[in-house]
Amino acid sequence: MTTTKNRKGAVRGYSVYQIGLHWLIAALVFVQLIFGESMAEVIEAAEERQVPSAFDSTFAWTHYYFGIAILVLVAVRLALRLKNGAPPPPASSGMIELAGKVSHWLFYVLLVGVPITGLLGYYYGDPYGELHAYAKPVFIGLIALHVAASLYHQFWQKDGLLLRMLKPE
Repeated sequence: MTTTKNRKGAVRGYSVYQIGLHWLIAALVFVQLIFGESMAEVIEAAEERQVPSAFDSTFAWTHYYFGIAILVLVAVRLALRLKNGAPPPPASSGMIELAGKVSHWLFYVLLVGVPITGLLGYYYGDPYGELHAYAKPVFIGLIALHVAASLYHQFWQKDGLLLRMLKPE
């Protein structure tokens, strides 16, 4: 399914693949944020020559492979965005539109940079591991802003923005 365009050639909405990737990546990031500390526990146990718990071992490997999956899926998502485009933002003030663009590109920077720093931290240690860990509060803040902005658009502005990421065009 490709993205549909209106008569002027502008993209009207996201494709089912773009929407699916958005929610799949969001779910993977959510798991990473909750269970990511397990990787730190396993690394610390290894440094102290101790055996990590089965829970930490399981979720450390989950964290590792989910991070790689996020990196691959974001590459696919960016390729689809380049191929299909994205619908224009709803009519807003210039500052709100700029904030939306900046926050979306910051998401892409984090979704690429955080898995890369995680891999570098795993194989080479600090400073990459520290940089990777600092991304967690940034991610949480950006997600909170993203959710709040989506709800603002949907229920205050009533411009249908949230529906664009729920219903394919």
